[in-house]
Amino acid sequence: MRRAIARRLTESKQNVPHFYLTVDCRMDALLALRAQANQGGAVKLSVNDFIVRAAALALREVPEVNASWQEDAVEYHAGADISVAVATDGGLVTPIVRDADVKSLSAIAGEIVELAGRAKINRLKPEEFTGGSLTVSNLGMYGISQFAAIINPPQAAILAVGAAEKRPVVDSDGQLAAATVMTVTLSADHRVVDGAVGARWLAAFRTLIENPVRILL
Repeated sequence: MRRAIARRLTESKQNVPHFYLTVDCRMDALLALRAQANQGGAVKLSVNDFIVRAAALALREVPEVNASWQEDAVEYHAGADISVAVATDGGLVTPIVRDADVKSLSAIAGEIVELAGRAKINRLKPEEFTGGSLTVSNLGMYGISQFAAIINPPQAAILAVGAAEKRPVVDSDGQLAAATVMTVTLSADHRVVDGAVGARWLAAFRTLIENPVRILL
């Protein structure tokens, strides 16, 4: 597995023209909504569940990012299939939540738990980790504030998610305040995604994260 990972990541870094876009997302509203949703709920939602669905919904809003580079054409995908990076003893595996834009948060949460569990014991089928629209790689639970990830071919983008941290911010009225902020970095394939397109996708993602009721709809 390490040999396969090394080959794919080396090919990606050498052959795919990466560029990087970073934004900060205020998380207070999402964290409050998550706490409410988890009160007495049978399925406990994680922050990553919200992120996965927000990424899928942002692909619906900016479908130009939902694409792959082929030698003779750019291939656009119909479904918003989000790969979720899972660390295993053998290396990184990226099982896919298919059609995450039309699934409920509870369905996404249950599917991620089930896929991650089978990934860690090497029980995934090839079609469960092959393809996909975009990958979410979340190192926030390890205390990482910010990082940039290598694109997972044939996808055109990967979202690197840092920790939600208390930081000083300046509110719209010019007053200094404390807020919970998460930094995310989009790595994009410049053959498929132009800078302005990547910026529009990140703006759509940040709007969803900062207005999390829209993620529930």
